[in-house]
Amino acid sequence: MNGREDARAGGRVGMWLFIATEIILFGGLFLLYSMYRLKNPADFHAGSLELNRVLGTLNTVILLTSSLTVACAIAALGNGRPKQSALFVVATIACAFGFLTVKAFEWTAKFHHGLYPNAKVLLSLSKGENLFFGLYYMMTGLHAVHVLVGIGVLSVMLIRVLRGAITPANPVYLVNSGLYWHLVDIIWIFLFPLFYLIT
Repeated sequence: MNGREDARAGGRVGMWLFIATEIILFGGLFLLYSMYRLKNPADFHAGSLELNRVLGTLNTVILLTSSLTVACAIAALGNGRPKQSALFVVATIACAFGFLTVKAFEWTAKFHHGLYPNAKVLLSLSKGENLFFGLYYMMTGLHAVHVLVGIGVLSVMLIRVLRGAITPANPVYLVNSGLYWHLVDIIWIFLFPLFYLIT
């Protein structure tokens, strides 16, 4: 292996190690959620009914679409079409902003109804519902931070693709960014049924 190949291999290994730490982080939160849900099934169901399933579904569709567009960006680069790759990266970033916009509308509605941590309305509800909304804000908020980071990373990748710094011969940064974005999407695929589809 030459130095460039070593760097690519190291970049891939580093990315997979990072993904492993993220899985551990969210895995712990999913475990915590499961424990509290087992103790408070009726309250968690009641809390879930306060969430907007239409907006949750819309955000799921947006993120699934963004997974497709980032995969298309990597494929287009691999086929020697950097301009097309850049367009798909732009589409992915647009989806990310769309997701955050929908989430902002949803959170605003919850705040308007007094369903946020330490609000009088929420404190008047059961302990289980308070736990539900505490976990909801913590986990979806942490996920939103990951979406923001993804926007930043993909924006840098867009600039690098347009400048020719990322090429079909050296795609590792875009590939790693795509892996990160797929992780963000997968996390939401777990969050959506846990919070929105509780029965």
